Amino acid sequence: MLAETRPTLDLQDIVDSAAKALEDATALEIIRWATATFGDRICLTSSMTDAALIHLVSRVKPGIDVLFVDTGYHFPETIGTRDAVQAVYDVNVINVTPSRTVAEQERDLGPRLFGRNPDLCCFLRKVEPLNQALEGYMAWFSGIRREETVNRKHTRAVEWDAKRGMVKVNPIVAWTAEDLGNYITDNGIIVNTLQYDGYPSIGCAPCTRRVAPGEDPRSGRWVGTGKTECGLHL
Repeated sequence: MLAETRPTLDLQDIVDSAAKALEDATALEIIRWATATFGDRICLTSSMTDAALIHLVSRVKPGIDVLFVDTGYHFPETIGTRDAVQAVYDVNVINVTPSRTVAEQERDLGPRLFGRNPDLCCFLRKVEPLNQALEGYMAWFSGIRREETVNRKHTRAVEWDAKRGMVKVNPIVAWTAEDLGNYITDNGIIVNTLQYDGYPSIGCAPCTRRVAPGEDPRSGRWVGTGKTECGLHL
């Protein structure tokens, strides 16, 4: 059982020193530092696009909590990937759900909120549930990479998540798409089958479309809205 309160140590000082020390570290070195520092007070989040980070972290910390935000709008393939991850890897998958079902949200806020106000929909179905699920942890592993978006190009391996008052650890932040693909191939990593059907970046089904060869891998997300992030990493 996770403690309900956090120790009074200055986490921001830890972040500053670790970010400098781990600037050129490998993914496994970053993971080893984080698990040694935070023990059972660190978890991992995954969108279930692939299980590369899950495999990496579980090599160092078997049984780690993996938080998956089940928005109610996921592709069946994404749910299937979640179930396969739980069955194959030595991790504890925790299914995080919003406070309202899709039906309840449509009853209270009207249908197709994702089309009318995608920022609010993402907040209610992704950001808010994850914020609540992260309470009690001191740190969390994220699989974001610098090359994915303009907003992520200055991301460090260890950061202070001021919005949540905790430490965010990004072990594969320096990886390229080629690095990720090679790790997946070399280690037989579980991959969401939508990756092979034109969906290199996978979100909720109503807000994600196929991407043509040569297009930006994230160009299929929130098409026509100008939105590029769900809010989890901002």
